[in-house]
Amino acid sequence: MSGIVEGRVVVVTGAGRGIGRAHALAFAAEGALVVVNDLGVSADGGGGSTGPAQDVVDEIMASGGKAVANTDDVADWAGAFRLVQQAIATFGRLDVLVNNAGFVRDRMLVNLGEDEWDAVVRVHLKGHFAPLRHAAAYWRAEAKAGRAPEARVVNTGSGAGLLGSVGQSNYAAAKAGIAGLTVTAAAELARYGVTVNAIAPAARTRMTETTFADAMAARAGVFDAMAPENVSPLVVWLGSAESAGITGRVFEVDGGRVSLATGWQHGPAEDKAARRLPAELGPVVARLIAAAPTPPSAYGT
Repeated sequence: MSGIVEGRVVVVTGAGRGIGRAHALAFAAEGALVVVNDLGVSADGGGGSTGPAQDVVDEIMASGGKAVANTDDVADWAGAFRLVQQAIATFGRLDVLVNNAGFVRDRMLVNLGEDEWDAVVRVHLKGHFAPLRHAAAYWRAEAKAGRAPEARVVNTGSGAGLLGSVGQSNYAAAKAGIAGLTVTAAAELARYGVTVNAIAPAARTRMTETTFADAMAARAGVFDAMAPENVSPLVVWLGSAESAGITGRVFEVDGGRVSLATGWQHGPAEDKAARRLPAELGPVVARLIAAAPTPPSAYGT
């Protein structure tokens, strides 16, 4: 019996451990040919090793699947290009890009250093943009050559980017940027046969098992809701041809729960049809807030 992504060529970034590893294994189990990208860094982005990516490749191959390792830095322009080209050179094309790589350097805003801001924004936001940019150029060329792709991009956001998260201003800002990138890329790339969606997962990873130790812990005898493998079925489905027409969306997913995050929308409004005075805006703002839904609290408050 063929899998839902049988024969499709998939790149998964940050696939050496955690959620990315689960994605790579799930795609392979459903028949995909997988490029397993991982730089092999620590949870805060330090160091580097070829081991994690190759370990996942070995696991896929041992199960009868097809995969190849890649250890390029996805936030490096040339490295992201090499990643995309490796998929095409090895398997003949690229069908799915799953942007997942990232790390955290958590600190309260008043203590956050410039290097900590730059490193986290770089790996998450530029690390999504650079592979997406090179993949998009390939898919556009394919479409213009008359080989219309059924291409899929799945980006990795976070509840922190949707709601905010105390002690994670760098991470939350980068993840909010990914949501904006997803919506914009979906609008721009639809003409080439490319859909772009994002997930905001909750699962046990190196980034969460320390910060949210109690919530992430597995408990004997009950469903392990925080297992990273719970996130991957939605990602595999979004990477399939079956998901055509679903684009520009952000899905929250954890355990057995999938929900659609609706994001920013135009809310209550009052139009004077003339320039307002500063002193008159207090009551206007109060009425607008009273008419709008109360926003959820940021994580950690």
